[in-house]
Amino acid sequence: MNIILVSSQFAKARSITLTRMHLLLAIVSLCALFVGAVLTAQYAIVRLQPGSISNELRSWLASAQADEQQKQQAYLHESLDTMAKNLGQMQARLLRLDTLGARLVKITGMKPQEFSFEQAPAQGGPYLPAAPQADMSLASMNEQLVSLSSLLGDRSDKLVALETLLMQNSLNKRLLPSVAPITEGWYSSNFGWRIDPFTGKNAMHEGVDFMVQAGTPIYASAGGVVVYADYHPQYGNMVEIDHGNDIVTRYAHASKLLTKVGAVVRRGQEIAKVGSTGRSTGNHLHFEVRYKGLAQNPVRFLQSNAG
Repeated sequence: MNIILVSSQFAKARSITLTRMHLLLAIVSLCALFVGAVLTAQYAIVRLQPGSISNELRSWLASAQADEQQKQQAYLHESLDTMAKNLGQMQARLLRLDTLGARLVKITGMKPQEFSFEQAPAQGGPYLPAAPQADMSLASMNEQLVSLSSLLGDRSDKLVALETLLMQNSLNKRLLPSVAPITEGWYSSNFGWRIDPFTGKNAMHEGVDFMVQAGTPIYASAGGVVVYADYHPQYGNMVEIDHGNDIVTRYAHASKLLTKVGAVVRRGQEIAKVGSTGRSTGNHLHFEVRYKGLAQNPVRFLQSNAG
């Protein structure tokens, strides 16, 4: 076999002649290298068997394994502590939501049995297990707990805002003159134009009259502040209550006043006794509702009316 070498370093091409002896020596050398590699690998395998490992190597491997286990245990404990912390926060927020939900049920007038916060929601259905690859890992579970905790906090804040609005709405309703000031009796004169009992002429009646016996209790139609409690030439003994939002109520012709200027009264609180003082033809209560100084029909405000 002739091998021709061509290079720019040589002035002319060179040739090498390989005989059968040369090829035989090359094959023998390759076989020797292969056998040596196999023997070396077998020696290493036998040498590193458990029974053949030296004490120093065995100690090093045990130490490395212990360090790795400690790192895994530390990571597991840290993850469990984080999950326990998030779970505690979620439990506290759930308790807060339960309390808030009970208050909202009471404010809105819903039936408590329809929204029971003391019982866990009913669940059920066929069992359809997830695929093995869909099993939740520790990191994934912790991530979902963090996300759920944040969601609970957001919902809690929104429900608190809703509770504030509902309470404000309920408070505003309590400040409206929606309760009849007399629990018995009947209307003897309604709101509007009528024949005046003293002059016989057509005149505007700016309230409603409740025909009841003398001494009958008069109650505040809504909560507010007493701004007048004295004798008036036309209304007789009169109480005037400011309910805010430019709404005022008047209770006239009383025989006795049970409150004074500046007093804060609650809805349904007794403030006077029925009488026939002032411009009156007999025992009755003259009741007015005024908005921005203008007389309004009280019947439009009252939830329950006497008579």
